[in-house]
Amino acid sequence: MLDLAEELHRWAEEGREFAVATVVAVGGSAPRGPGAALAVDRAGTVIGSVSGGCVEGAVYELCQESLRTGKGVLERFGYSDEDAFAVGLTCGGTIEVLVTPVAGQAGAVLVRALSAAARNEPAALVRVARGPAALLGRALLVRPDGTYEGGLGGRPELDRTAAAEARALLEAGHTGTVDVSASEAGGESPRTGSGGGFHCPGGLTLLVESNVPPPRMIVFGAIDFAAALVRAGKFLGYRVTVCDARPVFATRARFPDADEVVVDWPHRYLRRTGTDARTVLCVLTHDAKFDVPLLKEALRRPAAFVGAMGSRRTHEDRNRRLRAEGVTERELARLRSPIGLDLGARTPEETALSIVAEVVAARRGGTGVPLTGSGTPIHRESIIFSTR
Repeated sequence: MLDLAEELHRWAEEGREFAVATVVAVGGSAPRGPGAALAVDRAGTVIGSVSGGCVEGAVYELCQESLRTGKGVLERFGYSDEDAFAVGLTCGGTIEVLVTPVAGQAGAVLVRALSAAARNEPAALVRVARGPAALLGRALLVRPDGTYEGGLGGRPELDRTAAAEARALLEAGHTGTVDVSASEAGGESPRTGSGGGFHCPGGLTLLVESNVPPPRMIVFGAIDFAAALVRAGKFLGYRVTVCDARPVFATRARFPDADEVVVDWPHRYLRRTGTDARTVLCVLTHDAKFDVPLLKEALRRPAAFVGAMGSRRTHEDRNRRLRAEGVTERELARLRSPIGLDLGARTPEETALSIVAEVVAARRGGTGVPLTGSGTPIHRESIIFSTR
């Protein structure tokens, strides 16, 4: 639900009552992943999506029912059969959807989570997705330092375990589910005293949604191709920085869509700025005096993607120079060069498309080959890094 944070936070501030349906798990070919959400308010206004249209009508009804009853529900949708009006996924996949009314004590935690996400503060929202009906939707808001508020309705050890698991997912920027054993989930309720806890013989499944700042894309080289890449990176949700040592080229006027334009030697800037396992580094300078010191630094830093522009001859010469600078074969194996997928690109916009296509393929584990006739899965799990 955090992907709808800005709009839902506005709803909450306006005092609107609403229910949120969130994808908990997917199987097979499903169009949306865990964390995708659809929300419905008391007046019937709807925002978001959980399946790209296949089961939205049924989920809409579940949200309205949840608003009427004040209770959460977990619903599974599978393949729609030969009946053209059957509710299901025509793509053949399955999804599980948790519907939660934003009301009461759990609702207050959800509203605080929406507020944090709307302000782009890092935090993880934990909800009971599978377990006793009375616990569905119980919520815990976990901060990066491990502090938390709210409760999942079990013993204090459950909240502590959930907070530790959520903190780990938050650090990685991942959204997903965590299974908690029966011994951790059951026991005495901290609010009702002895005998007041919930018995969970099968344990619990928790949905953890991580809200982290947008991942960074740093584009080195203030050229016309960079301007197109900035626009493509912003479209994909990155916070984009352009860096070039030449002040006449690295200007706000030339890169109005960039979040930041830096005039500095690329390798020097990279040393003093932060990167992590979601950062994308695109080197478009194709000039040895910039590329070699920059790539030597980049290939030794945490990053999801390191790519460099240039011809195949430039690539071979650059690799030779990097080896001479002590860059190992293992480090060189991280370099994607020449950068981009083979789309036959010519224009800056086409080239930017080929670059971000490779970034997405790396992020999602795609092959880059046409889906027509390939037989490869259309939807995959993220294998390198996540934007949410």
